[in-house]
Amino acid sequence: MTINQSFSPYPHQSKEEPSPFLAWIAIGALILFTVVCYFGAASLLRQAFPVFSFAVGIFLYLRYPTLYIGYTWWLWFFIAILRRLIDYKAGWDTSGFILISPFLVTLLTFFTFVRELPRSLRIGGLPFVISILSVFYGMLVGLINYDKVLVFRTALDWVTPVLYGFHVFVNWRNYPSYRENIQSCFLWCVLITGAYGIYQYLVAPEWDRFWLIQTKLTSMGEPAPLKIRVWSTMHSPGPFANTIMTGLLLLLNNVRPVGFAASIVGYVGFLLTFVRSAWGGWVVGLVTLVTNLKPKLQMRLVVVAILLMLCVVPLATTEPFAKVIGDRIESISNLEKDQSFNDRSQNYDRNLEIALSSVFGKGIGGTWIIDKDGKLFNIVLDSGILDVFFALGWFGAIPYLGAAIIILVNTFQGSETRADPFACAARSISLAIFFQMVFSSMMLGLSGITLWGFMGIAMAAKKYHQQEIASSSP
Repeated sequence: MTINQSFSPYPHQSKEEPSPFLAWIAIGALILFTVVCYFGAASLLRQAFPVFSFAVGIFLYLRYPTLYIGYTWWLWFFIAILRRLIDYKAGWDTSGFILISPFLVTLLTFFTFVRELPRSLRIGGLPFVISILSVFYGMLVGLINYDKVLVFRTALDWVTPVLYGFHVFVNWRNYPSYRENIQSCFLWCVLITGAYGIYQYLVAPEWDRFWLIQTKLTSMGEPAPLKIRVWSTMHSPGPFANTIMTGLLLLLNNVRPVGFAASIVGYVGFLLTFVRSAWGGWVVGLVTLVTNLKPKLQMRLVVVAILLMLCVVPLATTEPFAKVIGDRIESISNLEKDQSFNDRSQNYDRNLEIALSSVFGKGIGGTWIIDKDGKLFNIVLDSGILDVFFALGWFGAIPYLGAAIIILVNTFQGSETRADPFACAARSISLAIFFQMVFSSMMLGLSGITLWGFMGIAMAAKKYHQQEIASSSP
């Protein structure tokens, strides 16, 4: 299939993307190698997979920019379960080196930043540049305070999401092909990961139980059927909940049978994560999506939502799902008696002063500080806002958060995208995830990729539609 307006070294010029045959050969070869190696020498994959996946990423980045976008998403979706399967077969590996694969592939967008920096300032990319520079500032401060390896590893969590969002935005001419690719990725992601999430809850596969036992993460439930807090193919319930929330909001505009089936499975998996902040984010996203669409699209969305409710509610209110989901929903209306909420509130109050006390920040690389008695201890901040101020200080946090807010405000201004359901969903998703920054560090890792990636595609949509309007005007 030939795709127009694809990536080139100069995105303001468009050319046809070559036939994807070689791209699929490369991706297929990586999948085949992974399967063969897993059954033959699973431990080898820990070092080999990052190398081969990175090589495929370079190839796609240079020649097939649309497929590169989708390839990056799929790596983020499935790298964690690949790690669990390898550990179950070859023995526990504390380093988790294979998890660096999606970071390396996403980090290729750094070359986009270097190449397109001057032009990006002329087309509205200044907020992305400010955020990237704020992260680099935090990294420099971290190199002073922490071990260099720790700093570079932690910096990947911070910088790759912003670079990815920047890459998507500056290639705004590719918006139609990016839109189609992302919609397809999240359709199948919701179907596959949602179905696996339900299976994970009902069966508790051996590799998931093994991983839960080794990590001793009691917050994710017990290693037994019907006692797991679902995280599906990903790292933990939080990233999975926000990924599937993103897909579910996108699928509200999908009236095809496969999209409807994926939504039903996805909502059950979404509820089984028990991530209340993501549930709240979904409500924020739904409200903003409905209120920003054109009236005709609003009616269609409402009809789809009602049909989904008629299908999902009976499933969620029957055993073995009814009690656990019901108890979690009930806890929202009785937060003062919820231990998790109380612990989080106390932790927030305790660390608020620490996070806001430094003008220049402690730097990226860890939350280890020395108290007044000279003892070293680790701070669990439980808030993206506090995390940003702790790492970047007032000097870096204000530009970083301010730039993100400017992007969000910018995407909601104007009426250019009201007739584009995907663009409306993209900006609603961005707001839904940013809303959760109060509760968790949503700017890091997979959640950060989703936040900045959809802010980037929302900005690209606005730029693309503005250009369409301008070119069609006399």
